[in-house]
Formats: sequence, C-alpha cells, structure tokens
Amino acid sequence: MAGWFITFEGVEGSGKTTQIRLAGEFLRERGLPVVVTQEPGGTPLGDRIRELLLNRGGFDISGEAEVFLFAAARAQHTDAVILPALEAGKIVLCDRFSDATIAYQAYGRGLPQEPVREICRFASRGLVPHLTILFDLPVEAGLERAFRRIAGRESNLREDRFEREHLDFHRRIREGYLAIARQEPGRLKVVDASAGIEPTRREVQSVLSAFLGG
Repeated sequence: MAGWFITFEGVEGSGKTTQIRLAGEFLRERGLPVVVTQEPGGTPLGDRIRELLLNRGGFDISGEAEVFLFAAARAQHTDAVILPALEAGKIVLCDRFSDATIAYQAYGRGLPQEPVREICRFASRGLVPHLTILFDLPVEAGLERAFRRIAGRESNLREDRFEREHLDFHRRIREGYLAIARQEPGRLKVVDASAGIEPTRREVQSVLSAFLGG
C-alpha cells in the first residue's frame, strides 16, 4: 500500500467536516493526489445506511444495531473506495472511521470495548489510519455549533439523531476520544477546535505538513 490514510475525528460540531474540505484543497494545491470521503457514506450502500443512522425515524436503533450498521457501511467503503485509492498511491482523507465507532458506541453507548474493536477490525480488514486528527472542544460549544448548522437544513435532511442525545452521552464520547488519544499518541494528534475555522485550519496544515514531510 503506497498511499496515506488520514482520518478526521471529533465530537459533534467540532468543525472536522469543514476542515477536511480545506485540508483536501491544501494538499491538492501542493500537487498531491487526494481522495476526500466520509463515514457512514462514500458508497451507494453507505449513503443508504447513513440515512438510517443519522436521521431520526419512527423507530429506535439499539447500540448493538448501530455498531453493525456502521460496520456494514465501513466494510463496503474500505473495499470499494479506501483500499483501491491507497493502492493507487493516493492520500485518503476520511471524515470518521473506526475511532468514531469506539468513541460513540463503546464509550458513548456503554457497549463492551473489545467486541466493538473486533467488529471494527473485521469490517476494515484491519486497516488502521496512518494519522488521525482529533478535533477537540467542550461538547456544549460543539452542540451549539451543530444546532446552528442543522437549523439551516430541511427537516428530512438534518442528520440530527446523535445531536439530540443527552449531554452526558456527548461527554462520554469526548472522554472516549481523549482516551484513545492517550493510548495512541503517535497516531492521534489533538487539535484545539474551539478557536474557530482559520486558526484550526493553520494547525491542521502544520500537522499535515509535518506528517507528510514538509
């Protein structure tokens, strides 16, 4: 595998989706081959699963069901998009990957970590990002941003199922992400996302430049 796999992670409203777009532009300006993708999504199957997982419907989805739905989307995404791009020598920037499942379903939902991790390993064929940028900020500030964004969308496209969860759920997710960062400091780089788009963009570019060698 000749390419680089870089993931962007964070709590709701952390700005990672904006930053991954800016990072893609930054790398393309340097003449680097880049694929920007997201989870759940990235494939027709993943997009359908995304609709189920992120939009509130007339039925509940258990934590265990969430794990398997995310895993199904990830398996398809890994095989159809990520691995082929890496094998072609491209830089893949992915908005969420396995760390999100561990943070949201293991830490957030309280599911046992090792089975969740094993499902993630199976779905991703054992693929681990070379670099993960974790956008961190207090969950209250992130949710305020997220609800401002959601308010501008049509009701059937708001993708607000997770945002509507209790505050303690989001706090556990943040704690989970920071725990993963402590466990794998070489892979995860924590970026302060509370300062706004431009300061965060500069920090992300600094992290990417250092990782990719100048």
